[in-house]
Amino acid sequence: MKPEQLTLALEQAATQLGIQVRYDTMTGDVAGGGGLCKLKGQWCVIIDRKTPPADRAATLTEALARFDTDGVFLPPKVREALTAARAATGPDAQGTSAPVTQDNL
Repeated sequence: MKPEQLTLALEQAATQLGIQVRYDTMTGDVAGGGGLCKLKGQWCVIIDRKTPPADRAATLTEALARFDTDGVFLPPKVREALTAARAATGPDAQGTSAPVTQDNL
């Protein structure tokens, strides 16, 4: 799957999970960066507009790997990427490996 296709599928999954994806111009130390954050109670993934497609896909994969995607249709390659990201990151900062759900927001 091409990075552009992976990015599109991940953006669609984020929408289904209620996660906003924003592409903003970033400057200084944060240029080329991005990631998951919570703004005014809303989960959001912010990515630098200048980020290449492969890096966009990687940022979205890392962010969405923290959420329960079992109820979301995902192409097999996208599900594989999320599973691999979950395995690579191990336990989250709260000391559990459980994905974020509506119950543990």
